[in-house]
Amino acid sequence: MTGQIRGLHHVTSMSRDANANNHFFTATLGLRRVKKTVNFDEPSVYHLYYGDEAGSPGSVMTYFPFPHIIRGRPGTGEVGETMFSVPEGSLKFWQDRLVAQGVEGVAADERFGEKRLRFKAVDGDMFALAEIENDPRAPWTGGTVAGDEAIRGFQGASLRLRDSGATEELLKFMGYHHADTNKGIKRFALAGGNGADVIDIETLPNMPRGELGAGSVHHIAFAVDNRADQLAVRQALVDAGHNVTPVIDRDYFYAIYFRTPGGVLFEIATNEPGFDRDEDSAHLGEALKLPSQHEHLRSWLQSHLPEIKDVA
Repeated sequence: MTGQIRGLHHVTSMSRDANANNHFFTATLGLRRVKKTVNFDEPSVYHLYYGDEAGSPGSVMTYFPFPHIIRGRPGTGEVGETMFSVPEGSLKFWQDRLVAQGVEGVAADERFGEKRLRFKAVDGDMFALAEIENDPRAPWTGGTVAGDEAIRGFQGASLRLRDSGATEELLKFMGYHHADTNKGIKRFALAGGNGADVIDIETLPNMPRGELGAGSVHHIAFAVDNRADQLAVRQALVDAGHNVTPVIDRDYFYAIYFRTPGGVLFEIATNEPGFDRDEDSAHLGEALKLPSQHEHLRSWLQSHLPEIKDVA
């Protein structure tokens, strides 16, 4: 490829309870809900997006809350941890905040010289806050975390694989380079990325494959500027032997998907058109927005989807 990948675009996971999920990411982590829509393939289920003020690529965590889904089983072939960037010196604030709110698994650690705080979301999915020096991205401070400690966006994600060789080569093909190895974890970084430009790989040859459920990452998406770049990336992947979907219109970005050799589902998503295409930027995530093919279901969905109770 010739440098089209800009870093992460979004990470999409599974959850069980829409209100518990919304409360955790808005009230506890202080992110902005930038879109309230539905799963394209199962419109009886929400698709909720959380990020910075605009839902900038590299900041957006998204969820499908299936009310009756079983808990996922952690394993290989999946994203094991999603990592957010926070300012230097802010981890004490976050540790006090997360502990006070009863968040599970809060523990300090260090990786590649970065101070981190690991914790679990409501469905057991793993996250880390990493202190990143001079991250220039502006945080969302209009919510429950209004100070300098607010999350800047993703730092990256960590993959758990039984055999990492083919995935390492894929990441290099996508423009990443092997930056470091520490305690058996390999870090791949993207030069000149959007800030969400780190992929860590943990090789666990004896760990069973993960089983998808609440708390599992469904897919991880990488950003490209526009549709032309996306088509160039798609052709390069096809030429390299990957089975890539056609381009799919997701209303707020265009998407292609392919399964990696290690089992993780990758998406390539465009930075255009963005989350303000159907909603004023001052009111992102407030109204229920539906894909055009599901608009005829609006009355039924409004009466059957659970009401999301936001923090006052």
